[in-house]
Amino acid sequence: MSGTTRREFLGTAAAAGGGVALVTPERASAENGSAPQTVAVLGGGVAGLTAAHELAERGFRVTVYERKALGGKARSMDVPGSATSGRSPLPGEHGFRFIPGIYHNLPDTMRRIPFPGNPGGVHDNLVAPKEMLFARSGGREDIRIPLPWPDTTPAELTPDEIRRALTAVLDTAFNLPLHEALYFANRLLVFLTSCDQRRDTVWERTPWWDFVRAGRMSYDYQRVLAVGITRNIVATKAEEASTRTVGTLLEAFAFNLLGRGADGPLDRILNAPTNEAWIDPWVTYLKSLGAEFRVGWTVRDLTLEAGAIAGAVVEDSSGVRRTVTADHYISAMPVEHARRTWNSAVRAADPQLAECDRLETDWMTGIQFYLTERTPIVHGHLDLIDSPWSLTAIAQAQHWPGRDFPADYGDGTVADCLSVDVSEWDRPGILYGKTAKQCTRTEVAREVWAQLKASLNDSGRTVLRDSVLHSWFLDPAVDGLGTPYPVNDEQLLIHPVGTFHHRPRSATRIPNLFLAGDYVAVPIDLATMEGANSSARQAVNALLDRSGSTARRCTVTPLYRAPELEPLRRHDRTRYLLGLPNAFDIG
Repeated sequence: MSGTTRREFLGTAAAAGGGVALVTPERASAENGSAPQTVAVLGGGVAGLTAAHELAERGFRVTVYERKALGGKARSMDVPGSATSGRSPLPGEHGFRFIPGIYHNLPDTMRRIPFPGNPGGVHDNLVAPKEMLFARSGGREDIRIPLPWPDTTPAELTPDEIRRALTAVLDTAFNLPLHEALYFANRLLVFLTSCDQRRDTVWERTPWWDFVRAGRMSYDYQRVLAVGITRNIVATKAEEASTRTVGTLLEAFAFNLLGRGADGPLDRILNAPTNEAWIDPWVTYLKSLGAEFRVGWTVRDLTLEAGAIAGAVVEDSSGVRRTVTADHYISAMPVEHARRTWNSAVRAADPQLAECDRLETDWMTGIQFYLTERTPIVHGHLDLIDSPWSLTAIAQAQHWPGRDFPADYGDGTVADCLSVDVSEWDRPGILYGKTAKQCTRTEVAREVWAQLKASLNDSGRTVLRDSVLHSWFLDPAVDGLGTPYPVNDEQLLIHPVGTFHHRPRSATRIPNLFLAGDYVAVPIDLATMEGANSSARQAVNALLDRSGSTARRCTVTPLYRAPELEPLRRHDRTRYLLGLPNAFDIG
Protein backbone atom coordinates (compact mmCIF):
# COMPACT_ATOMS: atom_id res chain seq x y z
CA MET A 1 0.00 0.00 0.00
CA SER A 2 1.60 3.30 -1.01
CA GLY A 3 1.90 6.21 1.38
CA THR A 4 -0.70 8.26 -0.52
CA THR A 5 -3.18 5.39 -0.62
CA ARG A 6 -2.63 4.72 3.06
CA ARG A 7 -3.47 8.29 4.03
CA GLU A 8 -6.56 8.28 1.83
CA PHE A 9 -7.52 4.98 3.44
CA LEU A 10 -7.29 6.49 6.90
CA GLY A 11 -9.17 9.59 5.80
CA THR A 12 -12.26 7.48 5.14
CA ALA A 13 -12.33 6.06 8.67
CA ALA A 14 -15.18 8.13 10.05
CA ALA A 15 -17.24 7.91 6.90
CA ALA A 16 -16.84 4.17 6.36
CA GLY A 17 -17.46 3.24 9.97
CA GLY A 18 -16.25 -0.30 9.46
CA GLY A 19 -19.23 -1.74 11.31
CA VAL A 20 -18.89 0.49 14.37
CA ALA A 21 -22.16 2.20 15.24
CA LEU A 22 -21.71 5.92 14.64
CA VAL A 23 -22.89 8.04 17.53
CA THR A 24 -25.46 10.78 17.18
CA PRO A 25 -24.33 13.43 19.67
CA GLU A 26 -26.66 14.07 22.56
CA ARG A 27 -27.79 17.66 23.04
CA ALA A 28 -25.73 19.39 25.73
CA SER A 29 -27.43 22.76 25.95
CA ALA A 30 -28.38 24.91 28.87
CA GLU A 31 -31.78 24.41 30.45
CA ASN A 32 -33.21 27.32 28.50
CA GLY A 33 -32.45 25.60 25.21
CA SER A 34 -29.53 27.83 24.25
CA ALA A 35 -26.53 26.71 22.21
CA PRO A 36 -24.45 23.71 23.33
CA GLN A 37 -22.00 24.37 26.10
CA THR A 38 -18.35 24.84 25.14
CA VAL A 39 -15.32 23.06 26.54
CA ALA A 40 -11.66 23.92 26.08
CA VAL A 41 -9.55 20.77 26.39
CA LEU A 42 -6.00 21.82 27.18
CA GLY A 43 -3.78 19.06 25.85
CA GLY A 44 -4.21 16.58 23.01
CA GLY A 45 -2.67 13.38 24.32
CA VAL A 46 -4.66 10.28 25.26
CA ALA A 47 -6.32 12.11 28.16
CA GLY A 48 -7.30 15.11 26.04
CA LEU A 49 -8.55 13.08 23.09
CA THR A 50 -10.56 10.83 25.43
CA ALA A 51 -12.18 13.86 27.06
CA ALA A 52 -12.96 15.33 23.64
CA HIS A 53 -14.41 11.97 22.57
CA GLU A 54 -16.75 11.62 25.53
CA LEU A 55 -17.85 15.27 25.40
CA ALA A 56 -18.38 15.42 21.63
CA GLU A 57 -20.54 12.29 21.76
CA ARG A 58 -22.67 14.11 24.35
CA GLY A 59 -23.13 17.16 22.16
CA PHE A 60 -20.67 19.58 23.75
CA ARG A 61 -18.72 21.94 21.51
CA VAL A 62 -15.12 20.95 22.08
CA THR A 63 -11.88 22.61 21.08
CA VAL A 64 -8.59 20.84 21.82
CA TYR A 65 -5.43 22.92 22.26
CA GLU A 66 -2.20 20.94 21.78
CA ARG A 67 1.28 22.43 21.82
CA LYS A 68 3.10 19.73 19.85
CA ALA A 69 1.24 16.85 18.20
CA LEU A 70 -2.05 15.02 18.76
CA GLY A 71 -1.62 11.72 20.57
CA GLY A 72 1.03 13.03 22.94
CA LYS A 73 3.52 10.41 24.11
CA ALA A 74 1.36 7.71 22.52
CA ARG A 75 1.78 9.02 18.97
CA SER A 76 4.08 7.78 16.26
CA MET A 77 5.94 10.34 14.19
CA ASP A 78 7.61 10.64 10.82
CA VAL A 79 11.41 10.49 10.72
CA PRO A 80 12.39 13.70 8.91
CA GLY A 81 14.02 13.26 5.52
CA SER A 82 13.68 9.47 5.56
CA ALA A 83 11.29 8.99 2.62
CA THR A 84 12.16 8.77 -1.08
CA SER A 85 10.27 7.98 -4.30
CA GLY A 86 6.81 8.61 -2.86
CA ARG A 87 7.18 6.21 0.08
CA SER A 88 6.04 7.06 3.59
CA PRO A 89 8.63 8.31 6.09
CA LEU A 90 10.05 5.77 8.49
CA PRO A 91 7.90 5.54 11.65
CA GLY A 92 9.46 6.86 14.86
CA GLU A 93 7.91 7.00 18.32
CA HIS A 94 8.39 8.13 21.90
CA GLY A 95 8.21 4.46 22.86
CA PHE A 96 6.48 1.32 21.63
CA ARG A 97 2.81 0.76 22.49
CA PHE A 98 1.76 -1.90 25.00
CA ILE A 99 -1.96 -2.37 25.67
CA PRO A 100 -2.30 -5.30 28.08
CA GLY A 101 -5.45 -7.24 28.78
CA ILE A 102 -5.76 -5.64 32.22
CA TYR A 103 -6.93 -2.42 30.54
CA HIS A 104 -10.70 -1.95 30.21
CA ASN A 105 -11.42 1.74 29.69
CA LEU A 106 -8.97 2.40 26.87
CA PRO A 107 -10.10 -0.67 24.90
CA ASP A 108 -13.71 0.51 25.27
CA THR A 109 -12.76 3.83 23.69
CA MET A 110 -10.88 2.05 20.90
CA ARG A 111 -13.95 -0.02 20.06
CA ARG A 112 -15.87 3.22 19.50
CA ILE A 113 -13.41 4.64 16.97
CA PRO A 114 -14.43 3.62 13.44
CA PHE A 115 -11.85 1.99 11.19
CA PRO A 116 -12.56 0.75 7.63
CA GLY A 117 -13.31 -2.96 7.58
CA ASN A 118 -13.15 -3.39 11.35
CA PRO A 119 -16.42 -4.32 13.11
CA GLY A 120 -14.76 -3.50 16.43
CA GLY A 121 -13.20 -0.22 15.33
CA VAL A 122 -9.52 0.42 15.96
CA HIS A 123 -9.67 -2.15 18.75
CA ASP A 124 -9.54 -4.76 15.99
CA ASN A 125 -6.08 -3.44 15.16
CA LEU A 126 -4.77 -4.97 18.38
CA VAL A 127 -2.81 -8.20 17.95
CA ALA A 128 -1.42 -10.54 20.60
CA PRO A 129 2.28 -11.43 20.43
CA LYS A 130 2.96 -15.13 20.79
CA GLU A 131 5.81 -14.92 23.26
CA MET A 132 8.22 -12.70 25.16
CA LEU A 133 11.93 -13.00 25.80
CA PHE A 134 14.01 -12.19 28.86
CA ALA A 135 17.48 -11.87 27.39
CA ARG A 136 20.53 -12.44 29.60
CA SER A 137 24.08 -11.28 29.04
CA GLY A 138 27.37 -12.96 29.91
CA GLY A 139 26.50 -16.19 28.12
CA ARG A 140 23.58 -17.06 30.37
CA GLU A 141 20.62 -18.74 28.75
CA ASP A 142 17.82 -16.47 27.59
CA ILE A 143 14.31 -17.11 28.94
CA ARG A 144 11.63 -17.47 26.25
CA ILE A 145 8.05 -17.51 27.52
CA PRO A 146 5.02 -18.42 25.36
CA LEU A 147 1.98 -16.21 25.84
CA PRO A 148 -1.12 -18.30 25.24
CA TRP A 149 -4.48 -16.81 26.18
CA PRO A 150 -5.56 -19.19 28.97
CA ASP A 151 -8.59 -21.34 28.27
CA THR A 152 -8.89 -22.56 31.83
CA THR A 153 -8.54 -21.14 35.31
CA PRO A 154 -7.68 -22.84 38.60
CA ALA A 155 -10.52 -25.06 39.76
CA GLU A 156 -10.77 -23.07 42.97
CA LEU A 157 -9.41 -19.57 43.37
CA THR A 158 -8.24 -20.18 46.93
CA PRO A 159 -5.05 -18.72 48.43
CA ASP A 160 -3.37 -22.12 48.12
CA GLU A 161 -4.34 -22.49 44.44
CA ILE A 162 -3.15 -18.95 43.69
CA ARG A 163 0.15 -19.60 45.47
CA ARG A 164 0.65 -22.85 43.57
CA ALA A 165 -0.15 -21.27 40.19
CA LEU A 166 2.16 -18.30 40.73
CA THR A 167 4.97 -20.47 42.04
CA ALA A 168 4.70 -22.73 38.97
CA VAL A 169 4.89 -19.72 36.64
CA LEU A 170 7.91 -18.23 38.42
CA ASP A 171 9.74 -21.53 38.77
CA THR A 172 9.12 -22.58 35.17
CA ALA A 173 9.47 -19.22 33.43
CA PHE A 174 12.44 -17.74 35.24
CA ASN A 175 14.25 -20.82 36.57
CA LEU A 176 14.41 -19.25 40.01
CA PRO A 177 15.31 -21.40 43.00
CA LEU A 178 12.12 -22.98 44.26
CA HIS A 179 12.33 -21.33 47.67
CA GLU A 180 12.61 -17.89 46.05
CA ALA A 181 9.67 -18.57 43.72
CA LEU A 182 7.62 -19.71 46.72
CA TYR A 183 8.61 -16.65 48.71
CA PHE A 184 7.70 -14.19 45.96
CA ALA A 185 4.37 -15.95 45.34
CA ASN A 186 3.62 -15.63 49.04
CA ARG A 187 4.49 -11.91 49.01
CA LEU A 188 1.99 -11.45 46.18
CA LEU A 189 -0.57 -13.36 48.22
CA VAL A 190 0.03 -10.94 51.10
CA PHE A 191 -0.76 -8.03 48.81
CA LEU A 192 -3.76 -9.74 47.18
CA THR A 193 -5.37 -10.29 50.57
CA SER A 194 -4.49 -6.89 52.02
CA CYS A 195 -7.32 -4.49 52.73
CA ASP A 196 -7.43 -1.04 51.14
CA GLN A 197 -6.41 0.65 54.39
CA ARG A 198 -3.21 -1.42 54.59
CA ARG A 199 -2.47 -0.78 50.92
CA ASP A 200 -3.03 2.97 51.24
CA THR A 201 -0.86 3.35 54.33
CA VAL A 202 1.62 0.56 55.03
CA TRP A 203 2.25 -0.58 51.47
CA GLU A 204 2.21 2.95 50.05
CA ARG A 205 5.08 3.76 52.43
CA THR A 206 7.00 0.53 51.73
CA PRO A 207 9.49 0.35 48.83
CA TRP A 208 8.98 -2.62 46.54
CA TRP A 209 12.58 -3.74 47.14
CA ASP A 210 11.87 -4.05 50.86
CA PHE A 211 8.46 -5.67 50.40
CA VAL A 212 9.87 -8.55 48.32
CA ARG A 213 13.02 -8.76 50.55
CA ALA A 214 15.20 -8.40 47.45
CA GLY A 215 18.33 -7.70 49.51
CA ARG A 216 18.26 -11.29 50.81
CA MET A 217 17.78 -12.94 47.44
CA SER A 218 19.79 -14.06 44.43
CA TYR A 219 20.96 -11.79 41.64
CA ASP A 220 18.36 -13.26 39.27
CA TYR A 221 15.56 -12.64 41.77
CA GLN A 222 16.69 -9.04 42.16
CA ARG A 223 17.04 -8.36 38.43
CA VAL A 224 13.77 -10.02 37.38
CA LEU A 225 11.33 -9.51 40.25
CA ALA A 226 12.63 -6.32 41.85
CA VAL A 227 14.58 -4.20 39.37
CA GLY A 228 13.01 -5.60 36.18
CA ILE A 229 9.40 -5.03 37.21
CA THR A 230 9.90 -1.54 38.58
CA ARG A 231 12.41 -0.13 36.10
CA ASN A 232 11.08 -1.59 32.87
CA ILE A 233 7.36 -1.33 33.59
CA VAL A 234 6.89 1.38 36.21
CA ALA A 235 10.08 3.28 35.18
CA THR A 236 11.23 3.90 38.71
CA LYS A 237 13.78 2.36 41.05
CA ALA A 238 12.86 -0.71 43.09
CA GLU A 239 14.39 0.90 46.17
CA GLU A 240 11.94 3.83 45.83
CA ALA A 241 8.83 2.46 44.08
CA SER A 242 5.66 2.24 46.13
CA THR A 243 4.54 -1.31 46.87
CA ARG A 244 0.96 -0.10 46.55
CA THR A 245 1.58 0.91 42.93
CA VAL A 246 3.64 -2.10 41.88
CA GLY A 247 1.40 -4.56 43.73
CA THR A 248 -1.78 -3.11 42.22
CA LEU A 249 -0.34 -3.66 38.75
CA LEU A 250 0.86 -7.18 39.47
CA GLU A 251 -2.47 -8.13 41.01
CA ALA A 252 -4.22 -7.36 37.75
CA PHE A 253 -1.52 -9.10 35.68
CA ALA A 254 -1.67 -12.20 37.90
CA PHE A 255 -5.40 -12.63 37.34
CA ASN A 256 -4.99 -11.82 33.64
CA LEU A 257 -2.47 -14.69 33.53
CA LEU A 258 -5.04 -16.91 35.24
CA GLY A 259 -7.70 -15.93 32.70
CA ARG A 260 -9.66 -13.78 35.12
CA GLY A 261 -11.14 -10.31 34.73
CA ALA A 262 -9.29 -9.20 31.61
CA ASP A 263 -10.33 -7.53 28.37
CA GLY A 264 -8.07 -9.86 26.38
CA PRO A 265 -4.65 -11.51 26.24
CA LEU A 266 -1.88 -10.47 28.59
CA ASP A 267 0.10 -8.66 25.88
CA ARG A 268 -1.37 -6.70 22.97
CA ILE A 269 0.16 -4.31 20.47
CA LEU A 270 -1.03 -2.43 17.38
CA ASN A 271 -0.75 -3.95 13.93
CA ALA A 272 0.64 -0.76 12.35
CA PRO A 273 2.39 2.46 13.42
CA THR A 274 0.31 4.09 16.16
CA ASN A 275 -0.95 7.05 14.16
CA GLU A 276 -2.07 4.83 11.29
CA ALA A 277 -3.75 2.23 13.47
CA TRP A 278 -5.27 4.51 16.09
CA ILE A 279 -4.53 8.25 16.45
CA ASP A 280 -5.35 9.45 12.92
CA PRO A 281 -8.68 7.56 12.75
CA TRP A 282 -9.50 8.88 16.22
CA VAL A 283 -8.94 12.50 15.22
CA THR A 284 -10.92 11.96 12.01
CA TYR A 285 -13.84 10.58 14.02
CA LEU A 286 -13.76 13.43 16.53
CA LYS A 287 -13.78 15.97 13.72
CA SER A 288 -16.86 14.25 12.32
CA LEU A 289 -18.53 14.91 15.68
CA GLY A 290 -17.67 18.61 15.44
CA ALA A 291 -14.55 18.71 17.63
CA GLU A 292 -11.98 21.31 16.61
CA PHE A 293 -8.23 21.17 17.04
CA ARG A 294 -5.60 23.85 17.50
CA VAL A 295 -2.20 22.20 17.12
CA GLY A 296 0.91 24.23 17.90
CA TRP A 297 -0.97 26.23 20.55
CA THR A 298 0.72 26.27 23.96
CA VAL A 299 -1.19 26.97 27.18
CA ARG A 300 0.66 29.52 29.32
CA ASP A 301 -1.75 30.52 32.08
CA LEU A 302 -5.28 30.31 33.44
CA THR A 303 -7.09 33.46 34.52
CA LEU A 304 -9.39 33.34 37.52
CA GLU A 305 -12.32 35.73 38.03
CA ALA A 306 -15.06 35.48 40.63
CA GLY A 307 -13.80 32.03 41.64
CA ALA A 308 -14.04 30.50 38.15
CA ILE A 309 -11.71 30.17 35.16
CA ALA A 310 -12.37 33.14 32.88
CA GLY A 311 -9.97 32.14 30.12
CA ALA A 312 -6.85 30.26 29.11
CA VAL A 313 -3.90 32.31 27.97
CA VAL A 314 -2.35 30.51 25.00
CA GLU A 315 0.42 31.15 22.54
CA ASP A 316 -0.80 30.26 19.07
CA SER A 317 1.17 28.57 16.32
CA SER A 318 2.53 31.92 15.13
CA GLY A 319 3.73 32.91 18.60
CA VAL A 320 0.94 35.39 19.33
CA ARG A 321 -0.52 35.36 22.84
CA ARG A 322 -4.29 35.36 23.14
CA THR A 323 -6.97 34.37 25.61
CA VAL A 324 -9.43 31.66 24.68
CA THR A 325 -12.70 31.24 26.54
CA ALA A 326 -15.18 28.44 27.12
CA ASP A 327 -17.85 27.42 29.60
CA HIS A 328 -15.63 24.65 30.99
CA TYR A 329 -11.93 23.80 30.94
CA ILE A 330 -10.28 20.39 31.16
CA SER A 331 -6.56 20.53 31.87
CA ALA A 332 -5.28 17.41 30.11
CA MET A 333 -1.56 18.12 29.99
CA PRO A 334 1.16 16.03 31.66
CA VAL A 335 1.69 17.16 35.23
CA GLU A 336 5.08 18.78 34.62
CA HIS A 337 3.45 21.05 32.01
CA ALA A 338 0.03 21.48 33.65
CA ARG A 339 1.37 22.78 36.96
CA ARG A 340 3.23 25.59 35.16
CA THR A 341 -0.14 26.98 34.08
CA TRP A 342 -1.56 27.12 37.61
CA ASN A 343 -0.76 30.59 38.93
CA SER A 344 -0.93 31.56 42.60
CA ALA A 345 -4.61 32.55 42.41
CA VAL A 346 -5.60 29.25 40.81
CA ARG A 347 -3.56 27.31 43.35
CA ALA A 348 -5.08 29.24 46.22
CA ALA A 349 -8.54 28.32 44.94
CA ASP A 350 -7.75 24.61 45.24
CA PRO A 351 -4.92 23.41 47.52
CA GLN A 352 -4.75 20.00 45.79
CA LEU A 353 -3.08 21.72 42.84
CA ALA A 354 -0.10 22.72 44.96
CA GLU A 355 0.22 19.10 46.10
CA CYS A 356 1.03 18.20 42.49
CA ASP A 357 4.39 19.94 42.91
CA ARG A 358 5.41 16.93 44.99
CA LEU A 359 4.79 14.47 42.15
CA GLU A 360 7.93 13.24 40.41
CA THR A 361 8.81 12.44 36.81
CA ASP A 362 11.72 10.59 35.23
CA TRP A 363 13.04 9.62 31.82
CA MET A 364 11.75 6.66 29.81
CA THR A 365 12.49 7.35 26.19
CA GLY A 366 12.43 5.48 22.90
CA ILE A 367 14.99 4.94 20.16
CA GLN A 368 14.31 3.05 16.94
CA PHE A 369 16.88 1.11 14.90
CA TYR A 370 15.99 0.55 11.24
CA LEU A 371 17.40 -2.65 9.79
CA THR A 372 17.88 -3.84 6.22
CA GLU A 373 16.92 -7.40 7.18
CA ARG A 374 14.21 -8.93 9.35
CA THR A 375 15.57 -9.81 12.77
CA PRO A 376 14.17 -13.09 14.16
CA ILE A 377 14.63 -12.30 17.84
CA VAL A 378 11.23 -13.12 19.33
CA HIS A 379 7.57 -12.80 18.31
CA GLY A 380 6.82 -10.26 21.00
CA HIS A 381 8.48 -8.05 23.58
CA LEU A 382 12.09 -8.37 24.62
CA ASP A 383 13.38 -7.52 28.10
CA LEU A 384 17.14 -7.18 28.48
CA ILE A 385 17.35 -8.07 32.15
CA ASP A 386 21.05 -7.37 32.63
CA SER A 387 21.35 -4.22 30.51
CA PRO A 388 22.67 -1.26 32.56
CA TRP A 389 20.13 1.03 30.90
CA SER A 390 17.15 -1.33 31.54
CA LEU A 391 16.28 -1.81 27.89
CA THR A 392 13.05 -3.29 26.56
CA ALA A 393 12.36 -3.71 22.85
CA ILE A 394 10.21 -5.17 20.10
CA ALA A 395 10.86 -5.95 16.44
CA GLN A 396 7.83 -4.37 14.83
CA ALA A 397 7.62 -5.32 11.15
CA GLN A 398 6.47 -8.87 11.93
CA HIS A 399 3.45 -7.43 13.77
CA TRP A 400 2.46 -5.05 10.93
CA PRO A 401 1.14 -7.51 8.30
CA GLY A 402 -0.62 -4.84 6.27
CA ARG A 403 2.48 -2.66 6.01
CA ASP A 404 5.00 -3.60 3.33
CA PHE A 405 8.57 -3.27 4.50
CA PRO A 406 10.59 -2.21 2.58
CA ALA A 407 8.25 -1.15 -0.25
CA ASP A 408 6.11 1.33 1.72
CA TYR A 409 8.64 3.10 3.93
CA GLY A 410 11.87 5.06 3.79
CA ASP A 411 14.25 4.59 0.88
CA GLY A 412 13.07 1.08 0.01
CA THR A 413 15.82 -0.79 1.86
CA VAL A 414 14.47 -0.85 5.44
CA ALA A 415 12.99 -4.25 6.31
CA ASP A 416 12.43 -3.92 10.05
CA CYS A 417 12.13 -1.46 12.92
CA LEU A 418 13.60 -2.50 16.27
CA SER A 419 11.97 -0.14 18.76
CA VAL A 420 13.73 0.17 22.13
CA ASP A 421 12.75 1.88 25.38
CA VAL A 422 15.56 3.22 27.58
CA SER A 423 14.38 3.28 31.20
CA GLU A 424 17.62 4.01 33.07
CA TRP A 425 19.41 7.24 32.14
CA ASP A 426 21.64 7.65 35.20
CA ARG A 427 23.80 4.50 35.20
CA PRO A 428 27.06 4.08 33.27
CA GLY A 429 26.89 2.04 30.09
CA ILE A 430 29.23 -0.65 28.78
CA LEU A 431 30.73 1.17 25.79
CA TYR A 432 31.72 4.61 27.04
CA GLY A 433 31.33 4.22 30.80
CA LYS A 434 29.01 7.22 30.83
CA THR A 435 25.36 7.61 31.77
CA ALA A 436 22.87 8.10 28.95
CA LYS A 437 22.44 11.75 29.91
CA GLN A 438 26.21 12.28 29.66
CA CYS A 439 26.35 10.76 26.18
CA THR A 440 25.71 12.62 22.94
CA ARG A 441 22.79 11.45 20.81
CA THR A 442 25.13 9.41 18.62
CA GLU A 443 26.81 7.90 21.67
CA VAL A 444 23.38 6.96 23.10
CA ALA A 445 22.55 5.12 19.87
CA ARG A 446 25.89 3.30 19.82
CA GLU A 447 25.62 2.42 23.51
CA VAL A 448 22.07 1.05 23.20
CA TRP A 449 23.11 -0.97 20.15
CA ALA A 450 26.08 -2.34 22.10
CA GLN A 451 23.86 -3.34 25.04
CA LEU A 452 21.43 -5.04 22.67
CA LYS A 453 24.25 -7.07 21.13
CA ALA A 454 25.69 -7.90 24.55
CA SER A 455 22.44 -9.60 25.52
CA LEU A 456 21.45 -11.11 22.16
CA ASN A 457 24.77 -12.19 20.66
CA ASP A 458 26.20 -13.98 23.68
CA SER A 459 24.68 -17.44 23.31
CA GLY A 460 26.58 -18.86 20.35
CA ARG A 461 24.70 -17.09 17.56
CA THR A 462 24.78 -13.62 16.08
CA VAL A 463 21.31 -12.09 16.18
CA LEU A 464 22.25 -8.47 15.52
CA ARG A 465 24.90 -7.57 12.95
CA ASP A 466 26.30 -4.10 12.40
CA SER A 467 26.01 -4.61 8.66
CA VAL A 468 22.17 -4.63 8.79
CA LEU A 469 21.88 -1.34 10.72
CA HIS A 470 20.45 1.22 8.31
CA SER A 471 19.84 4.18 10.65
CA TRP A 472 18.38 5.16 14.01
CA PHE A 473 15.94 7.72 15.43
CA LEU A 474 16.04 9.02 19.01
CA ASP A 475 12.99 10.75 20.44
CA PRO A 476 13.42 14.48 19.67
CA ALA A 477 11.89 15.37 23.05
CA VAL A 478 15.34 14.62 24.48
CA ASP A 479 17.80 17.47 23.99
CA GLY A 480 21.08 18.72 25.40
CA LEU A 481 22.57 15.25 25.71
CA GLY A 482 26.29 15.30 26.39
CA THR A 483 26.04 18.77 27.94
CA PRO A 484 25.65 19.75 31.61
CA TYR A 485 21.97 20.50 30.98
CA PRO A 486 20.18 17.55 29.35
CA VAL A 487 16.41 17.94 29.11
CA ASN A 488 13.48 15.69 28.32
CA ASP A 489 10.30 17.48 27.26
CA GLU A 490 8.15 14.34 27.58
CA GLN A 491 8.91 12.67 30.88
CA LEU A 492 6.99 9.94 32.67
CA LEU A 493 5.32 10.14 36.06
CA ILE A 494 7.01 7.80 38.54
CA HIS A 495 5.72 6.38 41.80
CA PRO A 496 8.08 6.71 44.79
CA VAL A 497 6.68 5.83 48.19
CA GLY A 498 4.10 8.27 49.54
CA THR A 499 3.36 10.09 46.29
CA PHE A 500 -0.06 8.50 45.68
CA HIS A 501 -1.56 10.78 48.30
CA HIS A 502 -0.38 13.86 46.41
CA ARG A 503 -2.27 12.92 43.26
CA PRO A 504 -5.31 15.13 42.64
CA ARG A 505 -8.93 14.32 41.93
CA SER A 506 -10.46 15.10 38.52
CA ALA A 507 -12.91 17.58 40.05
CA THR A 508 -11.30 20.72 41.42
CA ARG A 509 -12.79 23.31 43.78
CA ILE A 510 -12.92 25.68 40.83
CA PRO A 511 -16.38 24.99 39.43
CA ASN A 512 -15.42 24.96 35.72
CA LEU A 513 -11.91 23.44 35.90
CA PHE A 514 -11.31 19.69 35.70
CA LEU A 515 -8.15 17.60 35.56
CA ALA A 516 -7.28 14.71 33.26
CA GLY A 517 -3.94 12.97 32.85
CA ASP A 518 -2.07 9.93 34.05
CA TYR A 519 -1.07 11.81 37.24
CA VAL A 520 -4.70 12.12 38.42
CA ALA A 521 -5.84 9.62 41.04
CA VAL A 522 -7.44 6.69 39.20
CA PRO A 523 -7.94 3.01 40.04
CA ILE A 524 -4.96 1.75 38.02
CA ASP A 525 -2.54 3.93 40.05
CA LEU A 526 0.08 3.90 37.27
CA ALA A 527 1.25 6.34 34.61
CA THR A 528 -0.34 4.61 31.64
CA MET A 529 -2.62 5.29 28.70
CA GLU A 530 -5.32 3.48 30.68
CA GLY A 531 -4.79 5.91 33.55
CA ALA A 532 -4.99 8.87 31.18
CA ASN A 533 -8.19 7.50 29.64
CA SER A 534 -9.78 6.75 33.03
CA SER A 535 -8.96 10.20 34.38
CA ALA A 536 -10.57 11.85 31.35
CA ARG A 537 -13.74 9.84 31.93
CA GLN A 538 -13.73 10.98 35.56
CA ALA A 539 -13.23 14.59 34.46
CA VAL A 540 -16.13 14.41 32.03
CA ASN A 541 -18.38 12.90 34.70
CA ALA A 542 -17.47 15.71 37.08
CA LEU A 543 -18.20 18.26 34.36
CA LEU A 544 -21.58 16.67 33.67
CA ASP A 545 -22.42 16.81 37.36
CA ARG A 546 -21.37 20.44 37.71
CA SER A 547 -23.22 21.54 34.58
CA GLY A 548 -26.42 19.75 35.56
CA SER A 549 -26.35 17.71 32.36
CA THR A 550 -28.71 14.77 31.99
CA ALA A 551 -26.35 13.03 29.56
CA ARG A 552 -25.30 9.50 30.46
CA ARG A 553 -22.19 9.26 32.59
CA CYS A 554 -18.95 7.65 31.44
CA THR A 555 -18.19 4.20 32.74
CA VAL A 556 -14.96 3.96 34.71
CA THR A 557 -14.02 0.30 35.12
CA PRO A 558 -11.53 -0.47 37.93
CA LEU A 559 -8.86 -3.13 37.77
CA TYR A 560 -10.07 -6.64 38.46
CA ARG A 561 -10.10 -8.03 41.97
CA ALA A 562 -11.12 -11.61 42.64
CA PRO A 563 -14.38 -11.62 44.62
CA GLU A 564 -13.36 -14.89 46.26
CA LEU A 565 -10.65 -13.00 48.14
CA GLU A 566 -12.98 -10.35 49.53
CA PRO A 567 -13.59 -12.23 52.84
CA LEU A 568 -9.82 -12.37 53.35
CA ARG A 569 -9.53 -8.64 52.68
CA ARG A 570 -12.30 -7.96 55.22
CA HIS A 571 -10.47 -10.15 57.72
CA ASP A 572 -7.29 -8.23 57.03
CA ARG A 573 -9.10 -4.96 57.72
CA THR A 574 -9.86 -6.21 61.22
CA ARG A 575 -6.23 -7.25 61.71
CA TYR A 576 -5.06 -3.86 60.39
CA LEU A 577 -7.29 -1.98 62.84
CA LEU A 578 -5.90 -4.16 65.65
CA GLY A 579 -2.34 -3.34 64.59
CA LEU A 580 -1.65 -6.89 63.38
CA PRO A 581 0.13 -7.91 60.14
CA ASN A 582 -1.59 -9.63 57.25
CA ALA A 583 -2.35 -13.27 58.07
CA PHE A 584 -0.04 -14.49 55.27
CA ASP A 585 2.78 -12.09 56.17
CA ILE A 586 5.20 -14.50 57.78
CA GLY A 587 8.29 -12.34 57.21
